Amino acid sequence: MKIGKVYKQKYKTFNMSTDKLRYPIGVHVVKPFTPESKKEAIQTIAAFPKEVRKTCASLSEEELNRPYRPGGWTKRQVVHHCADSHMNAYIRFKWALTEDTPTIKAYNEKAWAEQPDYQSFIGPSMQLLDALHERWTLVLRNMTDDDFQRSYYHPERNAETNLGENLLHYQWHCKHHLAHIQS
Repeated sequence: MKIGKVYKQKYKTFNMSTDKLRYPIGVHVVKPFTPESKKEAIQTIAAFPKEVRKTCASLSEEELNRPYRPGGWTKRQVVHHCADSHMNAYIRFKWALTEDTPTIKAYNEKAWAEQPDYQSFIGPSMQLLDALHERWTLVLRNMTDDDFQRSYYHPERNAETNLGENLLHYQWHCKHHLAHIQS
């Protein structure tokens, strides 16, 4: 819901004038799931590892260790976060495709970002993104319309999310974090 220059989501309020560095492409806005939006989202997810790799290839170690905003994660942490977050998303898709409205496991992404592996070389996370997105894209391209209506229950949000909505969210997530790395 739009209220002046402040956007309200289910759990947070964002002031777009002060959060432009945090949300360089804007906050996620739920859009209709259509054949066109599905195709575009799958293409974004398929291309994401290549785009991250291309962007990171031009970054020095100093630049990888620089936060994308004051108080934010480093670009290195963002790459590692994407590998972890997308791995969780892939597993959630598989659960929802093979179980009836499973309850997914939430995780503390801020605490994960403080672990030692988030300070390490990004090569393994890039390899993980390559392989993971290849498999995820294969699953996505073979899902039926009914499959995209399947859902899972998120205990932190106390809500169900269907896979069509989740696909569009992860399209935004890819673009959101790619913009952080490119900043």
